Amino acid sequence: MHYAKRLDLIPPYLFGEISRMKAQAIAEGRDLIDFGIGDPDQPTPTPIVEKLCEAAHDPLTHRYDESEAGWPAFLESVARFYKRRFGVTIDPKAEAMLLIGSKDGLAHFVWAMVDPGDITLVPDPAYTVYRVNTLLAGGTPVAMPLLEKNNFLPDLSSIPTDIAKKAKVMFLNYPNNPTGAVADVEFFRDVVEFAKEYNIAVCHDCAYSEVYFDGFRPPSFLEAEGAKDVGIEMHSLSKTFNMTGWRIGMAVGNAELIWALNKLKSNIDSRQFPAIDIAAAYALDAVENSATLELYRKRRDILVDGLNAIGWNVKKPTASLYVWAHVPEGYTSADFVKKLIAEAGVLAIPGNGYGEYGEGYIRMSLTVPGDVDGERVREGVRRIAENIKL
Repeated sequence: MHYAKRLDLIPPYLFGEISRMKAQAIAEGRDLIDFGIGDPDQPTPTPIVEKLCEAAHDPLTHRYDESEAGWPAFLESVARFYKRRFGVTIDPKAEAMLLIGSKDGLAHFVWAMVDPGDITLVPDPAYTVYRVNTLLAGGTPVAMPLLEKNNFLPDLSSIPTDIAKKAKVMFLNYPNNPTGAVADVEFFRDVVEFAKEYNIAVCHDCAYSEVYFDGFRPPSFLEAEGAKDVGIEMHSLSKTFNMTGWRIGMAVGNAELIWALNKLKSNIDSRQFPAIDIAAAYALDAVENSATLELYRKRRDILVDGLNAIGWNVKKPTASLYVWAHVPEGYTSADFVKKLIAEAGVLAIPGNGYGEYGEGYIRMSLTVPGDVDGERVREGVRRIAENIKL
């Protein structure tokens, strides 16, 4: 049998490699403290689960969702959420659609927009979905370096004019995975101006906007004047309500871009189980998840303060699930991760797995399985202090 040649364009999935290393250590009987994948370790809030059970007993949810862009009650709740949280008006009938998780939307947006030979502007380091799906669609991803000196924001002025003129899509992600960086509305205004000048569609991955600390509230790209003229935003309930396994999210923004994505997806999937849509709508309208955020804040403080106390210079993120840290001199990202596993029983993710400009860093997630009140995080810091020379 001969598989499609495009599969050769896909590098090993980062989290798959990490899972293999993790499984091997566990098989050897080792106790790993897992700062790896950013998958919320706390349960979905009980009221959401109860709403799902209630909706699942309704026979109307047992059939296909034949709506144009997603269960109407869910899209209406999305519009209310955007108005309440960001002050952004969304038409649920034209400027919103349901996604089977934001990853679904991000990947398929590429296929809806990119023809062979087209260029996408992709942050580096970044979530791998943007780059990989550009390659699969026959496009060319061009890196926008996210450098510490620029607060991990792309320098729009450094994008060559000939590249900007050929670019079809620009991807952004703030709060950022993996760096934990944040953007303000002023930066998004600059992006809108740039996109209008070069006729580029902007796709903002906003999956972490509801994970924030210290009174900071990350903005939506759509808060920038003119953003809906050029852009679309992908959002998800995964990180907001500990619902990664539920696979529910939304795309909002420019009506033409929503139409293009919906036309593609209508020929690929049959949307989500409607009972999940109903529970998700309830979550957006009526549930808060402050207990989880407080636990993340506590873990962040224990981790960052602890690492700094033993000689590591680590910045404390104001949003996202991630701590982005330099590796000690003399190590590559991958080598240092292997050392952490082998000598300290601590799992992190090598920064180079997110792109060329992630080399020299590791990512540590605040989602720590088995941790109740920060005790596993403390133990991780202790192990690093006792076993790793920084």
